[in-house]
Amino acid sequence: MMITFENITKSFPDGTKAVDHFTAEINKGELFVLIGPSGCGKTTTLKMINRLIEPSSGTLYIEENELKDWNLQELRWNIGYVLQQIALFPTMTIEENIAVVPEMRKWSKNEISERVDELMNMVELDPSVYRRRMPKELSGGEQQRVGVARALAADPGILIMDEPFSALDPITREQLQKDIKDLQSRIQKTIVFVTHDMDEALAIGDRICLMESGRIIQTGTPHELTHHPVNDFVRDFIGDRTNEWDTPVKRMMSRESEHSANVADLPNIPLYPAPLYIFDSDHQFLGRSREGKIEDHSITVSPETVLKKAVEYFETSDVDALPVIENGKLIGVLSYKDIVRYMQQFHMESGKESV
Repeated sequence: MMITFENITKSFPDGTKAVDHFTAEINKGELFVLIGPSGCGKTTTLKMINRLIEPSSGTLYIEENELKDWNLQELRWNIGYVLQQIALFPTMTIEENIAVVPEMRKWSKNEISERVDELMNMVELDPSVYRRRMPKELSGGEQQRVGVARALAADPGILIMDEPFSALDPITREQLQKDIKDLQSRIQKTIVFVTHDMDEALAIGDRICLMESGRIIQTGTPHELTHHPVNDFVRDFIGDRTNEWDTPVKRMMSRESEHSANVADLPNIPLYPAPLYIFDSDHQFLGRSREGKIEDHSITVSPETVLKKAVEYFETSDVDALPVIENGKLIGVLSYKDIVRYMQQFHMESGKESV
């Protein structure tokens, strides 16, 4: 679902202007990140989407309908909400926590049971293991996965996430960042994500909106913000990231590669290079071919993944080429050869000595 802000302002009774003439369009299926220093208005902006806070002026649309015209209950059922404070119901099992909104919407028991299984598998929590556990029996990362599943339970068109990973340890946080990016590519929800962490914003965002004092300072892709900051505030907030290790892999991957093949062509390939990633006629990623069988392959990168992160993925895998996936489609392959070729070109163009 598309979300449109038209000249939104929010002022509080004490005279504080939390959001000041905010105008932006968030595309359907986009992971849009709001970031900025404390008090910049990012959480206030987020909460206006599900009308926890009402704007003082301006107009907010979901699709082409003004937000004020939506039935409030229907609106909130159509928007999943994930918080830093996970707020699972402590006396309910994991299954019961996920089922809350479907039960309120009068789904049948069979529909709810199937949906719980589907969502638990989606967030990589085995239903046979976790379904009847209590929240206190889960780690922080596992609880946040349940929080995401609960937010998606009634299949909302929009997911809003308010610093959902900030209380987690760095390793768990990094894994959940990758998981939410991978999940979004599969389910194609519109996700609005608030964070104060620039590394997190660059890792997961399709576009990033940097705010300060209630105003938008710059909106753009991670590459646009890091390489083309509009002023010193943006440059200082992001820090110096204009080095080869912060380059998105889309700038060095191979769109045509010996490591990728259409499933229809498999019988005609005499010797399979390893690894070999398979796609169908619509370029949907099917998995990895191994000994004539197509297997799931969970280690993938997105076109916006930066090089230093991609190298970490290589270190956890058994391959020297990784599939580049966007919206579930195989759009290219990143190999060590691609990386070396890019590094040589980068150092030649920048005049740096090769390392």
